[in-house]
Amino acid sequence: MAIISIRHMASGEKGKIVKVRAQGEMNRRLRDMGLVSGTEIFIQGRAPLNDPVNIKVRGNNLTLRNNEADFIEVEVER
Repeated sequence: MAIISIRHMASGEKGKIVKVRAQGEMNRRLRDMGLVSGTEIFIQGRAPLNDPVNIKVRGNNLTLRNNEADFIEVEVER
């Protein structure tokens, strides 16, 4: 198992959020979207230049910029 940020996950990869390192308003916004520790995510795809990333969380599709994805650490099997 490896712990990486969402930015470094590949399309089709699954993982479980272990930590959200954002502070202040961004932390609140990410948590409001359901991105909290213990939540499973799936990388559905990426834009041509790898930014943004489309993820599936709790049955919903979300799109995050890489600067937002950097704050979310995920445990993945590699």
